[in-house]
Amino acid sequence: IVSFFTENYGKLTGIAKGAMRSRRRFVNSLEPFALVNLSFQDPPHSNLAFILSADLVCSFRQLATGLDRITFASYLVEITDGLSAEREENSAVFQHLKDGLIYLAENGTSLRFLTAFELKLLSLAGYQPIFDFCKRCRKNRINGEVAQWHFSPRDGGILCELCSPHFAEILPLGRTAVEVLTALQAGGDDLPAGICLPLSVVKEIRSIVLQLIQFQMDREIKSAPFLEH
Repeated sequence: IVSFFTENYGKLTGIAKGAMRSRRRFVNSLEPFALVNLSFQDPPHSNLAFILSADLVCSFRQLATGLDRITFASYLVEITDGLSAEREENSAVFQHLKDGLIYLAENGTSLRFLTAFELKLLSLAGYQPIFDFCKRCRKNRINGEVAQWHFSPRDGGILCELCSPHFAEILPLGRTAVEVLTALQAGGDDLPAGICLPLSVVKEIRSIVLQLIQFQMDREIKSAPFLEH
């Protein structure tokens, strides 16, 4: 049983009968991260497709050259899977995952890339977090009145100091972290490439993005502990 994320059919799971013995239909094409041309049939009264063939287009061999790249690539695939419904077409998510794997293969890993990927994926999947104003009282972040913000995974956005005590499961989020997240979500144009953030800010950013994804997936992200290490 193999799972694919397809451009036109969304997430698709099917049976590749005889894949272990096949020397023609599935040669090197069912490895993790492989980009393939897929041929399948939908049997009546079954959620599992029957995989006829998978012709390898790109194997992304560079992703297997180091543990860091394997870990990042596994995480990208896992959260894309977790935020996507079965058979729900989303060509933008498909292209985003493809672009992410290509970037990793060609450029290697970075937390800036990872966070930007996560934020865009959340947006494409319909879970874009709000960083411009308090999700409860609508107080605007730009006016600078709030020194300390908090983030609520349940609300999917930031809360001001007055609103945050009323809700559980909130995470502290300083002004710098909010500004960086806003820039990354907008495409990163306002974030200098060589910027060096304090470790405390990096931890804030990674914590809130991961917990938001975890909340929306409603299941453990198995690759997250490896990513943290």
